[in-house]
Amino acid sequence: MADKTPPTPLNPPSRGPVDRLGRPLHDLRISVMDRCNFRCPYCMPADQYHEHFRFLHSNERLSFAEIIRLTRLFVRLGVRKIRITGGEPLLRPQIEELVGELSLIEDIEDIALTTNGVLLAQHAAGLKAAGLHRVTVSLDSIDDDVFQRMTGGRGGIERVLDGIRAATDAGLDPVKVNVVVQRGVNDDGVLDLVEHFRGTGVIVRFIEYMDVGTMNHWRPEDTVPSRELLERISRRFALNPVDRSYRGEVANRYEFEDGAGEIGFVSSVTEPFCRDCTRARLSSDGKLFNCLFANQGLDLRAVLRGGVDDEQLLEIIYKAWRARADRYSELRASSRSSPEELKRIEMYYIGG
Repeated sequence: MADKTPPTPLNPPSRGPVDRLGRPLHDLRISVMDRCNFRCPYCMPADQYHEHFRFLHSNERLSFAEIIRLTRLFVRLGVRKIRITGGEPLLRPQIEELVGELSLIEDIEDIALTTNGVLLAQHAAGLKAAGLHRVTVSLDSIDDDVFQRMTGGRGGIERVLDGIRAATDAGLDPVKVNVVVQRGVNDDGVLDLVEHFRGTGVIVRFIEYMDVGTMNHWRPEDTVPSRELLERISRRFALNPVDRSYRGEVANRYEFEDGAGEIGFVSSVTEPFCRDCTRARLSSDGKLFNCLFANQGLDLRAVLRGGVDDEQLLEIIYKAWRARADRYSELRASSRSSPEELKRIEMYYIGG
């Protein structure tokens, strides 16, 4: 059957492209580092990512100049929010310089960074001064034994908590803490996390354990549905729902009735939000992925280093988004496919 998609104009409209499901391009997640100083079993297990594992060499990663060039083009196509990810992005030397360059790009409204927090205390003030707006820290437990088990025995809980305090002191507001909840692993510590951060201004978001990548041997029964967590927390604290701030906001938000802050739930397993997803992802070696659960990406690094001009590169990105029809989480939840049928890129490679 012939493709009935309208032909792409040579000059992309200023309003930016929409994909096959009518979703605009609004968010860009940029992985700047494929390495990490943790070995979380659900992301980068130590038996697979050992001391002899070959990560990217520095010349295989996009340079800061290449990242800036690509970001400027994504902004022309409608991107307004940037998130810097990894691996662990704070392992990338001179990361503050990249943030500073990104902050100078006109029309970018928000620059955020996701980190495991171990190196955050020494970077928080510099990142804020360079132009970073917000930071999200991945922290699955405040119990040191559970923390050590979930990070592969790397780092220390106190260093992460110091990093969160430093980010708050630097004004990287609001600081968010992302908690991946696995049944029988850390779900019994959910209330401890809520109590620890309640009243501090830090927003805790509980994320349903997902089948990202292929290393975590995900099973549906390992996922704790957000509605179950909400019921647990509501028995301890009175909560009121908060309206979404914008289309594509992934978290269902609740505020404490006594004014002690808010928490959120990201429910991509039990309540897929593919139809509102406006995110593109750029891997550290320059591949464009249109979905967290993608099995292949478009190699923009090869195009960049092949000598194309900006207008040609803009057209390539435009067409890639126009062709997008990804909705993996919806398909996972349907009877038409199963997780085993689709291979996926590992999470450390393109960020969460």
